[in-house]
Amino acid sequence: MKLPITIHETQLGSAKFKVIRPARPLVHAVLIDRDRHLDSYLDQDAAQRIGGLWKLAASSPRSLVHLPMRGNRGPSGELPEGGTRQLDLVLLHHSLQFAPSRWKEVRGRLGPGRPQTVTLPGPELADEAVMDHEARHHQENRDLFHQHLHAETLFMTGSAKVFRDTARHFFDVARNGPGYVPVHPSYPRFCTELHSDDGTLGSAREIHIEYCDQWDS
Repeated sequence: MKLPITIHETQLGSAKFKVIRPARPLVHAVLIDRDRHLDSYLDQDAAQRIGGLWKLAASSPRSLVHLPMRGNRGPSGELPEGGTRQLDLVLLHHSLQFAPSRWKEVRGRLGPGRPQTVTLPGPELADEAVMDHEARHHQENRDLFHQHLHAETLFMTGSAKVFRDTARHFFDVARNGPGYVPVHPSYPRFCTELHSDDGTLGSAREIHIEYCDQWDS
């Protein structure tokens, strides 16, 4: 899988930061704060590229992977007027120990960046990864996501392993969403979840991920 990105570098005082963004805007992608959980609506292209960025976060422990989408229009009929907060997303390795309170200043200093194309393993390899689901629920498990919210941005902090293991959710949406045939009226479109029962969320809120092909212009 080839993924076009832009790489941005900036400095605050003595600290240097590397930020990775998708080269093209994720036009049909939104992340919505529902208070108790989060909803993400994606079309096929956005789901495929976010899956790639999720895997890139696993192999880029010294970088912040930024997915700008808080200003996007939502899917038709899904976003009520007022009272809905849309968020950007930042993926980062826990070893980076980045303070979200610095993000607004870092974000404001980013220029156009330099283009680059990275080659990632295909999604089929991620789907076949052997995951020890029982071990995830052990008290010693450190491969967990943690979330912070700052400057209209959700920070997903985790290990390389938890990013690798969960990228499949987005590839599932890209692969199965367009041809999905509803089997129940309560589930008209293909969806999946980063769920607390999976043993990957730690103290983080659940994220519902849903395919949408009808978007407001």
